[in-house]
Amino acid sequence: MSSKLLKSGVIVSAMTFISRILGLVRDVVVANIMGAGAAADVFFFANKIPNFLRRLFAEGAFAQAFIPVLAEVKAEGELSDLRMFIARTAGTLGVIVTLVTLFGVIFSPVIAAIFGTGWFLSYLDSDPEGAKFELASLMLKITFPYLFFISLTGLSGAILNTLNRFAVAAFTPVLLNISIISCAIYLSPHFQQPAFALAWGVFIGGLVQLLFQVPFLYRAGVLVKPTWAWRDEKVTKVRKLMVPALFGVSVGQLNLLFDTFIASFLVTGSISWLYYSDRLLEFPLGLFGIAIATVILPTLSANHVSKDSHAFAGNIDWAVKMVCLLGIPAAAGLMVLAEPMLLTIFSHGAFTVQDATLSSYSLIAYASGLLSFMLIKVLAPGFFSRQDMKTPVKFGIWCMAANMAFNLLLAIPFGYVGLAIATALSATMNAILLYTKLHQLGIYSVTRESVFAISRIAFGTLSMVAIILLFKPPMSDWYLFSLPEKILWLSGLIGIGATTFFIALFAVGMRPSHLKGYQAKR
Repeated sequence: MSSKLLKSGVIVSAMTFISRILGLVRDVVVANIMGAGAAADVFFFANKIPNFLRRLFAEGAFAQAFIPVLAEVKAEGELSDLRMFIARTAGTLGVIVTLVTLFGVIFSPVIAAIFGTGWFLSYLDSDPEGAKFELASLMLKITFPYLFFISLTGLSGAILNTLNRFAVAAFTPVLLNISIISCAIYLSPHFQQPAFALAWGVFIGGLVQLLFQVPFLYRAGVLVKPTWAWRDEKVTKVRKLMVPALFGVSVGQLNLLFDTFIASFLVTGSISWLYYSDRLLEFPLGLFGIAIATVILPTLSANHVSKDSHAFAGNIDWAVKMVCLLGIPAAAGLMVLAEPMLLTIFSHGAFTVQDATLSSYSLIAYASGLLSFMLIKVLAPGFFSRQDMKTPVKFGIWCMAANMAFNLLLAIPFGYVGLAIATALSATMNAILLYTKLHQLGIYSVTRESVFAISRIAFGTLSMVAIILLFKPPMSDWYLFSLPEKILWLSGLIGIGATTFFIALFAVGMRPSHLKGYQAKR
């Protein structure tokens, strides 16, 4: 089973890699056009709200509740039953997200006031900063329909993933990036405020992603006419599982929204600095953590249905090992190369050297929690696949409350960097709680083999950091480098760091066979 998971994980990672590369290109284009000024703050704000709800209705709570039930229906073996369940779920979800989307478009000023309170208070006081509130209210009307498109896209992606067709859903976000890049280049010159072109890019990108997946559903024989079925037995089961999962799986997103709320009271640029640093963090998180989590949930759901507890624990252990192999060196690399990365990738046009420096501080803070973010992605499915939503919810609420407390304590002395530190701390707390509970329930305990593997990974990471620090030029030189020189130096440092990491792993006895997990033990 582990070799099959590895293959699926590689496929998802490859597709995600393409998406993340284009995502970086998109962010470079956005940074070049808007930098980290007021308009950038507003666009990131207007894009964050529907994206938060996307995590609830699409890839987050809904997927975690829907996939285990879909796996049950699929295991029964009747295609007609599978099609009926999909039709009823699609119809019910479609009506709900339509109503939510209409509410968001009509009452966008209320939403902007709630999550951008600092801007709203400035608007009431006739302060110049109040222009951000007016701009955010208008821009939300354009970006909010993205929720409708991406929710149905998430539904179809969950179906295809359960059918082991992972590449389609993993590739789909590429289309969003292409849409935003195209609108930024070709539409922005026609707007007095370029941020509106980006907002239309989000709208178009959502529609294109949904249309892209339709032919694949048709080929799989699961393209059906949606039907409202609120009281259907299986749909009701999904609803009951989803309600608590709204908190459990979306704690990180709720924390980010709370960060935005506090950042609206901070200096202009705070939201943008957090956004650009978060984008670099999302690269390894999406490429490795989310990719592994995507393939592990359907597999664990199938293990639970077949009552194979050994395979269940073995597959979680494999996932933990993989995120440690990829997450520990990625976090260390982001921390030691934070400012050079931001300078090289974003420091063009309206994005200044000072913006890169200020963004690097929050990137270092975020990176300290990267492994925790990844572990949450693979430990939480250990509960969701067993249709236990209450446990992650309980921990999620605790961690959300802790994050709010950390925010209030750290934002005063450290500003926007304190918000990033708080997010990392609450994620670490969440990961510890999830693992501890799995261990106490006898569901999963990290194996001795994994402990040795993680120790070797830590040694390799220290070796990597040492060699990067040895060859890394002082920052005073980075400021003077031309763009080609920055690219050359950054690529060289990443290359020599990765080479050192794998040589160190080999030197202390790490071999590919150590990553096989459950299958290797049978």
